[in-house]
Amino acid sequence: MPAKSKAQQKAAGAALSAKRGDTPKSKLKGASKQMAESMTEKQLEDFAKGSTKGKPEHAD
Repeated sequence: MPAKSKAQQKAAGAALSAKRGDTPKSKLKGASKQMAESMTEKQLEDFAKGSTKGKPEHAD
């Protein structure tokens, strides 16, 4: 399931980075912190991939 907004995509990318060990988990906050704890790496990849073109900045 792809992200519905640029903000969701960005949060998923940050969570994925932490999940892979590229970014310390202590640097995460808000939605990205929750995503890292509750989603698998595959789910985060699916959520973060794709183009941001045409997506709203924030979901309704």
